[in-house]
Amino acid sequence: MLKPHDKAHDQTIVKRGGGKHKHDDHGGAWKVAFADFCLALMCLFLVLWLMAARNTESLEQILTEADGAKTDQGKGVMPEQVGGPRGSLIDRFPMPHTGSSETEGKQKAQAEQTDTPTEPSSKVRYDSPEDLAALSKALTKMSADYGLTSNLEAVITPYGLRVMMHDTDRQGMFVRGSAVPTDKFRALLRKMGPLFREMENQMLIVGHTDSLQYADTSYAAFSNWTLSANRAMSARAQLLAGTMNPESVLQVVGMADRAPLDTKRADAGVNRRIELLILTTAQAKTIAAMFGVPENSTALIHDVDTALPDATLLQKLRSQLSGQGESPLRDPRRNK
Repeated sequence: MLKPHDKAHDQTIVKRGGGKHKHDDHGGAWKVAFADFCLALMCLFLVLWLMAARNTESLEQILTEADGAKTDQGKGVMPEQVGGPRGSLIDRFPMPHTGSSETEGKQKAQAEQTDTPTEPSSKVRYDSPEDLAALSKALTKMSADYGLTSNLEAVITPYGLRVMMHDTDRQGMFVRGSAVPTDKFRALLRKMGPLFREMENQMLIVGHTDSLQYADTSYAAFSNWTLSANRAMSARAQLLAGTMNPESVLQVVGMADRAPLDTKRADAGVNRRIELLILTTAQAKTIAAMFGVPENSTALIHDVDTALPDATLLQKLRSQLSGQGESPLRDPRRNK
């Protein structure tokens, strides 16, 4: 039985829990959207980092000389087309595969061994047309082994063997707009190294581009002259990496677009090429003497001298002139 004072109190029910908030309708969807945004932003940063690393690797290969030292030449005038098509360009090719760390270690070990190549006991001299034809046949076979038969042409000239390695519609010699050789071209040049190491002849390495011009035509900008010279130096570096003797290179030249093989098309692939002119012994001496110190010089007046001509050639010229009667080189002071 209830006591009298308990009847005066009603039963009290307590309901716990917060009221409705304004963000309860959205739930947790905003968290998913924010996570997706962060993931997309991270992927963007990863792509930008990969692009920067690729361009850095390309520029390091361009600036690396044959002995592995890097030079500061060309800073401030690097190609502006890096990352996009500009100027004298060829079809885009993938960057050369660097291989695994184990492969890189083997390559470094081989490079250290080839820094001081042993000279063969006897060298071969290619002077006659028959000798040059045999050399041409050997180079053609090498190009076939690497699938570059249509990229190589060899012509026998009075000055020596002219080897032209040019682009085609399917295969280029260098990565687009740079002096980085493609994998096949790099392998071919290194394969030629031992063959050239055994020869006594010297060579000219000449780089050529097509006639497409860069957007920036200022005198200090990167141009076809720079590109052709860099590609010629890159070809020399690969030949030296293949154990070719450095003394085999007499001259490295960049000719830009001044000597096209196809004059009708400005972007013809055959105009983008590297030429190796294997000089005969006589022609190599002539070119070396052209830029060397004159021999047998005699003074004319103060601080002015001239080189004396070869005595044998001079006597031969006099004999020819004497056989034709009076010499046309007579003294103009004589009476008529």
